[in-house]
Amino acid sequence: MLHKNLTKSLIASAVLTGLAGGLATSAQAADGPEWSFSGYVKLDAMISDYGDGSAGNGTDRNIGRQFYIPSLTPVGGQGDDQVTDFHARQSRFFFDVKQTLENGEAISGRIEMDFLTVPSGDERISNSYAPRLRQAYLTYKNWMIGQAWSNFQDLSILPESVDFVGATDGMVFMRQPQVRYTDGNWSVSIENPETTVSLINPGTGAVSRQATGEGLMPDFTAKWKNKTGNLSYSVAGLFRQLAYDIDGNGSDETTAGYGITVGAKYAFDGGNDIRASFTTGKGIGRYMGLNTFNGAYVDPNNSLEALTVSGVTFAYRHHWNDTTRSNFVYSRGWADNKDNLAGSLATEFTQRIGVNLMHSVDKKLTFGGEVSLAQRENEAGQEGDLTRLQFMAMYSF
Repeated sequence: MLHKNLTKSLIASAVLTGLAGGLATSAQAADGPEWSFSGYVKLDAMISDYGDGSAGNGTDRNIGRQFYIPSLTPVGGQGDDQVTDFHARQSRFFFDVKQTLENGEAISGRIEMDFLTVPSGDERISNSYAPRLRQAYLTYKNWMIGQAWSNFQDLSILPESVDFVGATDGMVFMRQPQVRYTDGNWSVSIENPETTVSLINPGTGAVSRQATGEGLMPDFTAKWKNKTGNLSYSVAGLFRQLAYDIDGNGSDETTAGYGITVGAKYAFDGGNDIRASFTTGKGIGRYMGLNTFNGAYVDPNNSLEALTVSGVTFAYRHHWNDTTRSNFVYSRGWADNKDNLAGSLATEFTQRIGVNLMHSVDKKLTFGGEVSLAQRENEAGQEGDLTRLQFMAMYSF
């Protein structure tokens, strides 16, 4: 009897094992989605000295105290203002998925989120902040569809920085919904249109921003990138239509915008490198310097006129040894203000120079310190500067 029960148990085990193996084989053959989760935890601690005006309220109300934003450097103030801020809002996570479809083609997707810029939360008790969407896109064959970095931008020239961006003033920096096609070195895209217009108060010369979603035509970009030896480089062009209902009668005034940006990175032995870019164009304001300059303004003839802006960046990274390195960064953006913008409080230029020291205990754990000096000047000749000492600790997983 015992022998019969043992035999039955062995047969049942064999059958169950075979079924389990068959199910596993079926699941593998179906090639279900593969999930992965990654990101980093980062703490920023900074001491900021605003030389010509108030720092404003805490990090939940003035995002210029979360990271460097060129247009928020105060100018023309009396005296200076020093503040200290701690936050972990740059902490970020990525959710990735990929699989093979029934037609044999691969598809993948990514959702990326962090906690910067959102106004919720407070610094009194909880320091709670809602997550925000940074990127959400899918890739299929040569197509990328969703919200991602603009095709007009070159990510390879972003310097390593303790600050969120580092070379903000003269650099193209933009994420938005788009449809992109890539073939070899070439990529083209249609991207979400948005017009930002400078409105002037004739009495005070103050400048306000009107953001409109009235454009019909999407923004068009084309980029070519290549690598020769230690030099990698890219050239990208942008063409867009700006639209604004000046008279408020439902009929939009339109004007064309266009721009070009060139970026390059040269790698030396030992991990050192130089990164640089130059950008110029009309009506491209929101693509550069975190929208320090707007895309257009209303000229004296009550017509929409595209605003010419330009920018440069330069960064040098030097490795002191295998775990410690420094980055020297300079960035500048400026606008060709004219007509009723001349003599107003519209920003004429911003610039920032910074140097940092980064030390990686491990590839996944980095500590850093950075000192920077930023300046802003408007068309009325008012100046302001920001000196910031910033520290960070970041664990990537």
